[in-house]
Amino acid sequence: MKILVAAASRHGGTWEIAEEIGRALASELRGHATVWVSRAEDVTTVEEFDVVLVGSGVYLGQWLEQARDLVGEHAAVLRTKDVWLFSSGPVGTPPKPAVDPDPVDVARLMVSSGARGHVVFTGRIDRSLLRFTERAVVTALRVKDGDYRDWAAVRAWAGEVAAVVKPARTKEVSGHAERD
Repeated sequence: MKILVAAASRHGGTWEIAEEIGRALASELRGHATVWVSRAEDVTTVEEFDVVLVGSGVYLGQWLEQARDLVGEHAAVLRTKDVWLFSSGPVGTPPKPAVDPDPVDVARLMVSSGARGHVVFTGRIDRSLLRFTERAVVTALRVKDGDYRDWAAVRAWAGEVAAVVKPARTKEVSGHAERD
């Protein structure tokens, strides 16, 4: 089985989440899958993959263009695959914007890709990396710099995806195959 984890990241935080998802999937599916992690803008095809996870940093409630374009350009093929979406964006304690209700509108992306699910992870803030308008938003939300990412939640979600896609093992019982 071949798995692609593709992410669009403006300041590197979402890219690091994608890398952790890739490591967790590779660990969970050792011997059952090969996992590739790629920047969304570098993906030219999804044909060869059985499972595709696409993620993006969220800015003002929207995915980055590179991730939206990946889903849009490959939607027909994605609908024939197992697909999940992930977002990174809320920051602070408690997270702002609030994770519930969903701080990002991915409904169209879910439909066009046939995604089985979407999850939102908290992100990180480093004002030294932000554009002026991004700093203004963070200041208005009164969020302090910090890494708010929940790595255990990222790995747990990757484990949930792995459990869904992992091929069922078979064993020989009384001359016929039986599922574990």
